[in-house]
Amino acid sequence: MNILLIAGGWSKEREVSLNGAKNIHEALVRLGHNVTMYDPGSSLAGLCEAAHGQDFAFINLHGAPGEDGVVQALLDTVKVPYQGSGPAGSFLALNKDAAKSVFRNNNLITPDWILLTESPFKQSVSDAEKWVSPFGYPIFAKNNTGGSSLGMARISSEEAVKPEIERLFSEGGEYLVEPACDGVEVTCGVLGSLRKVNGLLTEIPESLPPILIRPKSGDSKFFDYTNKYVPGAAEEICPAPLPKTLTERIQQITLSAHQALGLRGYSRADFILTEDGTPMLLEVNTLPGMTSNSLVPQEARAVGMDFDQLIERLIHLGLHAAGKLEESMLAE
Repeated sequence: MNILLIAGGWSKEREVSLNGAKNIHEALVRLGHNVTMYDPGSSLAGLCEAAHGQDFAFINLHGAPGEDGVVQALLDTVKVPYQGSGPAGSFLALNKDAAKSVFRNNNLITPDWILLTESPFKQSVSDAEKWVSPFGYPIFAKNNTGGSSLGMARISSEEAVKPEIERLFSEGGEYLVEPACDGVEVTCGVLGSLRKVNGLLTEIPESLPPILIRPKSGDSKFFDYTNKYVPGAAEEICPAPLPKTLTERIQQITLSAHQALGLRGYSRADFILTEDGTPMLLEVNTLPGMTSNSLVPQEARAVGMDFDQLIERLIHLGLHAAGKLEESMLAE
């Protein structure tokens, strides 16, 4: 097939996107596809033209554009299939405020939060000094539509809140504020499989084995950008060494969040496992990282699927969602 590999973009996660695209490009070539790279470096103006003559688009963008559903919507207009979720689910998952509202509406446990659309310290000095966290300290402030732990701060005291919040808002955007939950980080993916149901080929989403994450470097006390993308910076244990009942609970919440957001193909949910054993759902990623150090490929390996097989599965799922999968393609 002719495949358009879309990577880069203009978000702060541009370099992560391009690094992952190298692995994807190599896998697509090994699978026998003809690959054309497209980097919307500063605009999406050329995307529809680049998609003409392509049989499929593989999207490896992080943040906006890409995870916000705009690229998916454009590809829909030119009827080029792609892997992963459609525009609506992509947007809901990327917008943390909206996603957490969906989680709460579906009885999924997520930390309390408020959304700051502008710095509370833009007010007069006397008013600004009155603003305090509604959750006490420590708190997390994170970009409402960002990822890769960019645009995030762990704020430990009232003295630190003003400079940290002002620093974040100086970078633009809006910010979600949550109480910091003590515990270990766990992540869990969902990957669809294609099965016959009542004679029809149907996508069945299934949870992958979760990963337990222990950061080993970086100044922050969470799974920050360094821990995510520097090899060896974090200990990632897959499958997570957790009791069976807890593993199953995390997998079920992950699957429920995937379905509540209306996602398809694949996704990855991030949790804090609190000291009392409660999995607190933080967010869901619709275009999980695909670098050599990424989490969903690790989880796929744990169930016997190598990187090339994972890429091929995602292509099959995308073609199926667009009604363009020939069953002969599934003979593996």
